[in-house]
Amino acid sequence: MPKKKTKKSPKKIIKVVAKKKGRPPKVVKPETTKKVSEAAPKIAQNLFKKNQDEVIEIKKVTKQETEKRIFKVKDFVVYPKHGVGQIVSVDKDVIAGIELSYYKIEITREKLVLSIPTNQQAKLRPVCSVNQINKAILVLKEKPKIKRTMWSRRAQEYEQKINSGDIMQLAEVVKDLNKNTDMPLDQSYSERQLFEKAFDRFLSEVSIVLNLNEVEVKEKLHKALGKTTEQPAPATA
Repeated sequence: MPKKKTKKSPKKIIKVVAKKKGRPPKVVKPETTKKVSEAAPKIAQNLFKKNQDEVIEIKKVTKQETEKRIFKVKDFVVYPKHGVGQIVSVDKDVIAGIELSYYKIEITREKLVLSIPTNQQAKLRPVCSVNQINKAILVLKEKPKIKRTMWSRRAQEYEQKINSGDIMQLAEVVKDLNKNTDMPLDQSYSERQLFEKAFDRFLSEVSIVLNLNEVEVKEKLHKALGKTTEQPAPATA
C-alpha cells in the first residue's frame, strides 16, 4: 500500500542583520518584530496620556531679582549716556504685584532725575580714582589723532566714545577735537558741540574726584591741552 505523503510544516524564516563593525550577525525572529510593532502604538498612547495628566505649575514672581548693592545715598556715580550724577534716594514701589527698588539719581549738569532699578546697577559705575584721573589728564597732553575718514563716520565714533562712560575714551575725544584756541571759527558747529559735550563731562568728574571747583579744574585742563584763551580787550573811555 503506497505511503501517504505528509505535508511538511514550512520552515521558519529567520532574518539575518548584516554584520557591522566586526560584530556577529544579529538574528531577529519574525515573531519578535511583530510583537514590538504591535506594542509601539500602546506605548505612545500611554506616554501621551501621562503628559496630559501632568499639571504645569506657574510660579508668580513677587519680588525682583537684585544684584548685591554697592551704591548708597549721596554716592556719586556715572551713567554713561548722561555723565556724573548723585544718588539722592533708594526708593521702592509695587508695580503689577512686583516689588521694585530703584536708585533715584540727580544729574545736576543736565537737570535730570533718573530712576535706575537696582537689578540694573551694572549700567552704573563709581567715579574714577585720583590715579585714573591723573592718567586721563596725561592723555590730554598727547598729540591729537586725526583720521582721514568722512566727518560723519568720525562724529559717530566720537559720540560712541562719549556715551561709553569710559574716562579714558572721553579724554581721547577731548584731545582729538581740541583746537588749542577758543575762537569758534576754527571749528565747525558739530565739532564744537561734540568737544563741549565731552569736555563738560570730563570736567565734572575731575572736579568731583579732585574735590576742586570747576574754575580751577578748567584752568588745569586747558593747561594740559595747551589751550590758549583770548585776552579780553581793554575797556575804552
